[in-house]
Amino acid sequence: MLFNSFAFGCFMIIVFLIYWSIAGKTKLQNIFLLAASYFFYGWWDWRFLSLVLLCSLVNYVGGLLMMSCDDQRRRKLVLTVCCLASFGVLGLFKYYDFFILSLSDALAYIGLPFHATSLRLILPVGISFYTFHTLSYTIDVYRRRFEPTRDIVAFFLFVSIFPLAMAGPIERASNLLPQIYRKRKFDYDLAVDGLRQILWGLFKKAVIADRCASCVDTIFMDPGAQSGSTLALGAILFAFQIYGDFSGYSDMALGVGKLLGFRFLSNFSVPYFSRDIAEFWRRWHISLNTWFRDYLYIPLGGSRGPRRQVVRNTFAIFLISGLWHGANWTFVAWGAFHALLFLPSILSGRNRRHTDTVAAGRRLPTVRELLQMSLTFLLVTLGWIFFRAETIGQAWEYILGIVSSPTLLSMPNLHDFKPITALFILIFILVEWLGRELPHPFAGPFPGVRRWPLRFITYYALILIIVLYAGSTQQFIYFQF
Repeated sequence: MLFNSFAFGCFMIIVFLIYWSIAGKTKLQNIFLLAASYFFYGWWDWRFLSLVLLCSLVNYVGGLLMMSCDDQRRRKLVLTVCCLASFGVLGLFKYYDFFILSLSDALAYIGLPFHATSLRLILPVGISFYTFHTLSYTIDVYRRRFEPTRDIVAFFLFVSIFPLAMAGPIERASNLLPQIYRKRKFDYDLAVDGLRQILWGLFKKAVIADRCASCVDTIFMDPGAQSGSTLALGAILFAFQIYGDFSGYSDMALGVGKLLGFRFLSNFSVPYFSRDIAEFWRRWHISLNTWFRDYLYIPLGGSRGPRRQVVRNTFAIFLISGLWHGANWTFVAWGAFHALLFLPSILSGRNRRHTDTVAAGRRLPTVRELLQMSLTFLLVTLGWIFFRAETIGQAWEYILGIVSSPTLLSMPNLHDFKPITALFILIFILVEWLGRELPHPFAGPFPGVRRWPLRFITYYALILIIVLYAGSTQQFIYFQF
């Protein structure tokens, strides 16, 4: 059930009406929301609900066992079992075939034939997200950061709440569980803000991402047959496709949460206006990157210690982040590429230079800021080629086709890319720029759209554009992760 589908619209209306009709009865609201979440997830494939339940149950019981035990070795044993169970299920479905086939290829290369049997399991949607939900809870309980919950409905809802079930953001128990416990009253202003955020997310997904998708697919399908300029166009369009797709989903998820009285963690903060790679990673997929920072990078020693340790930790977090995105060497290469880009700033101690918003309080960036943003976007777009390619070989062919082609400055083959799509992309960039200091562009008045009549004209214009110019419906890219 996609957020941008008619089925979800009907589902959300029914859930909204029933949910707020029982306002004030927190336990009953939670039970209803849990049932709705399981229905939402089961709509895709009800059989994989068993994995959600298993992951939830193991970590719920693990938290209670650690609460009742003061022996550190036993607590660590419980944590280990929870991690092995959670990662075991994730590894079986997502990585078994990748590793066994890679091992087979490696052994065959050195003359040791190994006949591998792949399982060809269907990857459950959202498995990486809800696995990380539960593990953050269990690890924090082990670290005694908060007491584990005895409320099984609240915990199971934390794991599977439907706006976050498919593609995050990856929530923390410290943020979401207290909101599940407390009595929720309908907040009109919060709900209206949620609708605005859903509208903007839907525009990014349906008009930006989905309209770019068909052209990107055509270009990446046969890069050897494309001119250098066409390949460059394909890479740039994919940069907008994946951002519009994933941040659009996140905006809709946060907006749906607000309709239900929840405030989820933000997942994006205008990453394409970043002035260096370090800033980009503070603004892109924030929930995942902070997860790796808190549960992997810092425990490994972070940026403290000798340089070789800093290099090791940096590569560890980026390579694992790449592998988290998919069981393919292209994702590992994408992670390694960003590790190489990130290392100079972390080794020189300049990775925290740009913690503010670019051109804060100003209409326009300086020439220096514009050049910094352009270079960062260029490097990120180059990395996206590995992310989008089917194989490492195809990625190299694509990159070489851009940099070595005498046709780089020629007119690109637009395929089915329409000029009006370029106009929508420009509108998208302008709105994001004007609202860059806000949680989302329509969270409050921003320059040019302060008066309420103009704001409503803007909303209706967006709705009209979505209705008339939405691309063919595509599944959200991050559903496969």
